[in-house]
Amino acid sequence: MTNEKFISFTMDKTKHIALVAHDGKKKELVEWCDKNKDVLKNHFLCGTGTTAKLIAEKTGLPVKGYCSGPLGGDQQIGSRIVEGGIDFLIFLWDPLESQPHDPDVKALLRIAVVYDIPVANNLATADFLLGSKYMSETYDRKVENFNITIQDRVNQFQGK
Repeated sequence: MTNEKFISFTMDKTKHIALVAHDGKKKELVEWCDKNKDVLKNHFLCGTGTTAKLIAEKTGLPVKGYCSGPLGGDQQIGSRIVEGGIDFLIFLWDPLESQPHDPDVKALLRIAVVYDIPVANNLATADFLLGSKYMSETYDRKVENFNITIQDRVNQFQGK
């Protein structure tokens, strides 16, 4: 375990992009991917269940599919973020429709923030991410070393 307060991660020039959309937003995401397939074809894509399948079928892009969100796909993508296997997340969630797996959605968004990856929750932000100079460059990000943070809290609690 390192004693540094932050741990650095480097995103390669080829990004690992997670694509997730609720039912009411799948069509938008599929169309966006089709419109941007010339950029997306240079990166590794993954997504939850139906979304991944629809994108692959419509665009011809290779998309690694995980389980459907309500069946654990959100957690699978979250675990890939923790492992450093996803560089950013495009998650078009439907703000007008309640989701039976809302706690999973919140957990995925939380883990994306904890691990400091860019997140687009709408197409405007997705366009900005895709148009960023960092899409074709490496990018260093720093993530809080939570092992140190937890130890500091323990020491504080113990009066050290």
